Amino acid sequence: MTSSSSIGRFSVWDYVVFAAMLLVSAIIGIYYAFAGGGQKTSKDFLMGGRSMTALPVALSLTASFMSAVTVLGTPAEVYRFGAIFSIFAITYTLVVLCSAEIFLPVFYRLGITSTYEYLELRFNKYLRLCGTVLFVIQTTLYTGIVIYAPALALNQVTGFDLWGAVVATGVVCTFYCTLGGLKAVVWTDVFQVGIMVAGFSSVIIRAVVVQEGIGRIVNDSYYGGRLNFWDFNPNPLQRHTFWTIVIGGTFTWTGIYGVNQSQVQRYIACKTRFHAKLSLYINLVGLWAILVCAVLCGLALYSIYKECDPWTAKQVSAPDQLMPYLVLDILRDFPGLPGLFVASAYSGTLSTVSSSINALAAVTVEDLIRPHFRSLSEKKLSWISMGMSLFYGGVCIAMAALASILGALLQAALSIFGMVGGPLLGLFALGILCSFANGVGAFVGLVSGFAISLWVGIGAQIYPPLPGRTIPLSLSTAGCNISSSSNFTSPTENPLTLFHMQVKEYTRPVLADNWYSLSYLYFSTVGTLVTVAMGVVISLLTGGLKQKTDRKFLLTKEDFLSNFSWSKSETPEKVEVLNWKPFTLPSEGTDNPAFSHMEMKVSGNKDKVNGLHI
Repeated sequence: MTSSSSIGRFSVWDYVVFAAMLLVSAIIGIYYAFAGGGQKTSKDFLMGGRSMTALPVALSLTASFMSAVTVLGTPAEVYRFGAIFSIFAITYTLVVLCSAEIFLPVFYRLGITSTYEYLELRFNKYLRLCGTVLFVIQTTLYTGIVIYAPALALNQVTGFDLWGAVVATGVVCTFYCTLGGLKAVVWTDVFQVGIMVAGFSSVIIRAVVVQEGIGRIVNDSYYGGRLNFWDFNPNPLQRHTFWTIVIGGTFTWTGIYGVNQSQVQRYIACKTRFHAKLSLYINLVGLWAILVCAVLCGLALYSIYKECDPWTAKQVSAPDQLMPYLVLDILRDFPGLPGLFVASAYSGTLSTVSSSINALAAVTVEDLIRPHFRSLSEKKLSWISMGMSLFYGGVCIAMAALASILGALLQAALSIFGMVGGPLLGLFALGILCSFANGVGAFVGLVSGFAISLWVGIGAQIYPPLPGRTIPLSLSTAGCNISSSSNFTSPTENPLTLFHMQVKEYTRPVLADNWYSLSYLYFSTVGTLVTVAMGVVISLLTGGLKQKTDRKFLLTKEDFLSNFSWSKSETPEKVEVLNWKPFTLPSEGTDNPAFSHMEMKVSGNKDKVNGLHI
């Protein structure tokens, strides 16, 4: 194994490939800024005029789900803890089923722009405000880390300029989000998914060539204990087992796919409900493909470095640098290919950040500006949406700068806000599944779910679980020809959170080793279940059974049965456009060519909203 100085640096070609990726993304933005007459209304800007088709939306959902954290983190995860991570394939299936069959029908039928609008329709405007504020804080924190963490890892291994990359990605991202709106976000994502798959494939193909066939990689992984697919230990404290991944993972990810604005906004932008559902199911195939790629990369990492682990041998300072290290090691004779891999990591960042920016703009315009300034025209709102995109783009770059100074703090804040997902999912589940849930119950449920989540989350930050719970597999440095090889198993945290390790071991309270050591995947689950349980109990106590809830806010059995209607195109899709305006807008939706192939079935005036019935 060579030392890192001779492992290869970035060449001109690598920078060229990277710049080309940014350039194409920017060009797509410019194209959608002017295509089809530009962005006339805020709906055009934020929802792509509700005329998207299934395939690009599906690829876009896959892209933003895969941040650079997936490109760099998942292979390292497999390298250290084994391929049990691939059980997430089952999780993704359940998540997509829940999102498409429970949440999508209701959101699509209501024709909302912001998911938090639903909370006002179903409960009251205070809950809508809670949801909005939590979302904005969580997303800005997340975006800062997502931009900075991968830039740091790539910089330390490849010498790729750190702030140049952060600012370039941030600026390009803001540029095409501000100009092209949702359409640009979706189409750049489609392009970026291509880049990501190309980056992964180049690594896998080259690794197979280096190891003379995939059989050897699988064999090494098997003997290194890396093919630990089945671990049915029911203990909820162990980090990854079959149950924590399938049950905990499903709750965690449904919070993101089912109710998080960044994802929901895109599948609601589809032109029919059939397209919306289809986009989720196609996206499932994308998720599987990405998962297989990442797991294969992780096994290849192990197979190549089984004799000499670069992390223990101090060649890299954190597990998420293993992937860039491998790339420079095996692809150094191919100019441009290391650049392709870096481009694929940054594509992950770009696609995640762009959907966050667009979703933040949508939430701000729909939840905070539109209700208070009723008189604004659509043209003005579309300009405001653009301004908001620009503003949040700036905020995201600023958060990345903050992450460089307060890395550990921001990481902690993020994990704590990551727990917001659970209670929010519980809140939406209450609204959609329980007809008797009322505002009081929902609020008490949200607060109690949030409190429990924060308690376990902050506890886990202060007393990280002991290595016995996380079970890292063995790594060896026997084959290294480096003098200073120290064989140690470092704590499983990312270097950003190491500042907690100074807490002395012997001061661990009783709670630390059972309640706080809960698998991180169960944090959301606890939040969701507490929210739903409390919400149901309090609603029943405060007369929830007496209230009359409009059927259109609930999941009905017709929603489920409509999947099996014999002809997909003939189903009368009712998209009720809810306009909270004192006057009618008869033209909305009907002049959109995307709707013209659907039959207009008007069943009398009883379920018209503002005289609209599409």
